[in-house]
Amino acid sequence: MEVSMFLNTLTPKFYVALTGTSSLISGLILIFEWWYFRKYGTSFIEQVSVSHLRPLLGGVDSSSPSNSNTSNGEADSSRQSVSECKVWRNPLNLFRGAEYNRYTWVTGREPLTYYDMNLSAQDHQTFFTCESDHLRPADAIMQKAWRERNPQARISAAHEALELEDCATAYILLAEEEATTIMEAERLFKQALKAGESCYRRSQQLQHHGTQYEAQHRRDTNVLVYIKRRLAMCSRKLGRTREAVKMMRDLMKEFPLLSMFNIHENLLESLLELQNYADVQAVLAKYDDISLPKSATICYTAALLKARAVSDKFSPEAASRRGLSTAEMNAVEAIHRAVEFNPHVPKYLLEMKSLILPPEHILKRGDSEAIAYAFFHLQHWKRVEGALNLLHCTWEGTFRMIPYPLEKGHLFYPYPICTETADRELLPTVFHEVSVYPKKELPFFILFTAGLCSFTAMLALLTHQFPELMGVFAKAFLSTLFAPLNFIMEKVESILPSSLWHQLTRI
Repeated sequence: MEVSMFLNTLTPKFYVALTGTSSLISGLILIFEWWYFRKYGTSFIEQVSVSHLRPLLGGVDSSSPSNSNTSNGEADSSRQSVSECKVWRNPLNLFRGAEYNRYTWVTGREPLTYYDMNLSAQDHQTFFTCESDHLRPADAIMQKAWRERNPQARISAAHEALELEDCATAYILLAEEEATTIMEAERLFKQALKAGESCYRRSQQLQHHGTQYEAQHRRDTNVLVYIKRRLAMCSRKLGRTREAVKMMRDLMKEFPLLSMFNIHENLLESLLELQNYADVQAVLAKYDDISLPKSATICYTAALLKARAVSDKFSPEAASRRGLSTAEMNAVEAIHRAVEFNPHVPKYLLEMKSLILPPEHILKRGDSEAIAYAFFHLQHWKRVEGALNLLHCTWEGTFRMIPYPLEKGHLFYPYPICTETADRELLPTVFHEVSVYPKKELPFFILFTAGLCSFTAMLALLTHQFPELMGVFAKAFLSTLFAPLNFIMEKVESILPSSLWHQLTRI
């Protein structure tokens, strides 16, 4: 009865003041939350809950380990790098005839885009031709063949060049595009090796006789390195992994300055296949350096080695209770470092997204590089017990560590904003959805306060425009809301003696 009497005494002005004040308070909270999120990348209310309330309730936040001094030094050095979307040749690119075309024959889909194949044509002209090719008829034919867009015309030109003489680049073209099996490609590359070594020895003796001979020697060097690298890849694909490792090591010793081919990435993959983790660590020690360009292969292989030390016994429940050990902390930091470099890889490793054939060119830190890495390295992660489980439990924590806005970067220079556009050119978007950088979502409390502010503002406006009608609605709503309480009070009054109830009300 007292509640009903109190509601009847309320005037429309009270409801206007109440809803207006609620709208103002929720609006101020919304503005502060939005400002805090824009500056620090997290919700203030959520931050207070995690930092102050969760420890009181017995929770432990172990997903955001602090960075070591080494990481900080790397961050300072890496931030000086300039962000640019440079497309690189895929070190592990497949054979066009024996692998890409076979996929097309089976599925009817084209795995390579025109842009990707055009970049390959430019690479071939850069590496396999020089200004003096017109002096040798076979090289002149191949110079035109590399510019030809029609595959059959290129293959016909290669056969025409071989009719004149043993031409290494003609064998390369046939091995890449006409051979339908890896064994056939290997046979053609061995023939190319004989011709290539002969040309290399001749040009090596004449390289100092002028700029023309120097250009020929540079071209013959590129041809020889390319042939030996592809022969090593043939051995790897045919199961002769130890032979492939030896060929790659010899090639890196013979031509140590030709880092453009990234042969060490082929070597890392072969060593992982042999489970020779000590040699993998030795290669990483040489190439995972601040002054050298990074790649997904370098970062994720380093993370895999550190995860291997703890992943078989890792349990997220146990880690949340006792905290992370030093080895687990190092593994999580390595995973966070790898994910920051390329955030698209985990979804492919965890098979949350389907893989496609990798392109012939990749964009570092982009979806194309993630596909190329996961295509060859997923089996190595599966082989290490618990590695994928550790990755699954920790990889998303990376994005809580990256400062906001993202332009600040963290361990590496800021993530390039142009990767999505370049990846759409490199990847077949007809049957593949390009992965984009995971954007920070608005926290729940910002959405909640925005909704509360809008709702109370609408109520205040309606109450101001229609005070009597809104007063009726408010009284009906509050009466309905307090109806269970009134019912309980009536039952209590009927059960308890009137004298006792009178004493309780006085208290």
